[in-house]
Amino acid sequence: MIMPREKRVIQKEDIMSLDVYTQQRKELRKKIVEFKKNRRVPVGPYATFYFESFETMLAQVQEMLYIEKGGDEQLKDELSAYNPLVPNGKELTATLMFEIDNPVSRAAFLGKVGGIEEKVYMKIDGDLIKAVPEEDVDRTSAEGKASSVQFIHFKFSEQQIEKFKSLSSQIEIGINHKEYSHTTKLSEATVKSLIADFN
Repeated sequence: MIMPREKRVIQKEDIMSLDVYTQQRKELRKKIVEFKKNRRVPVGPYATFYFESFETMLAQVQEMLYIEKGGDEQLKDELSAYNPLVPNGKELTATLMFEIDNPVSRAAFLGKVGGIEEKVYMKIDGDLIKAVPEEDVDRTSAEGKASSVQFIHFKFSEQQIEKFKSLSSQIEIGINHKEYSHTTKLSEATVKSLIADFN
């Protein structure tokens, strides 16, 4: 039986020292890649949702500190950037990326899908949960061009969480924009991994 986790934010004491992280980095990165496998959900040809968690955000912060070596000063910035994406026990959070290799095609696509972050949803047995974009960042420019990276929250009621955890519900994630309308059913492996994000 997994005990419910209290809402956790990443704190300074969760961070390994640089030399310990450097020694263990290869192994840690292998583990996080494995962990993330079931949390990656492609929707249509260009969009991929990467569901975040305490573990993925901690790995991200450690890696940024390893790359930039900015110490405590940098740590404060990284924590304020990444802590909002640690799910609070009643939500799922995801980084949504539009991945198009060709820069010309990418610019053309993003120019057509302004406001797409407002058109993301999840459905549990047909019950609609509208995504809420991360507040502190404006993800569509004044010219109506979408950013290729979006941060998304799905906020659940207690009843929706119960349904999600039941493993008997049909759960879909989708985007309903006039220029990009696609939906994907979540696999059982993905659902099982995401259940851990709820209290």
